Amino acid sequence: MPTENTIEVPSTEEIAQHYKAMGDSVALINEIIASGDTDEESVDTLTRNKEHLTLMKAKDFWGNEDFTAIDGAINA
Repeated sequence: MPTENTIEVPSTEEIAQHYKAMGDSVALINEIIASGDTDEESVDTLTRNKEHLTLMKAKDFWGNEDFTAIDGAINA
């Protein structure tokens, strides 16, 4: 039974799903930037996806994943 201080480590499959979701965010960010959309919805989508990438990258369960594209999208 987990206690209050137990840290749950995601399975290898869950980590792969998180990484794929991050890739989806990168693609969406790049698509919006390439389109030049600056409407409120696009800006909100960019903000939410960059926040998602930043939060997920800070997790301590990553192994040797390549964060080059993720860093680029965060800084775009």
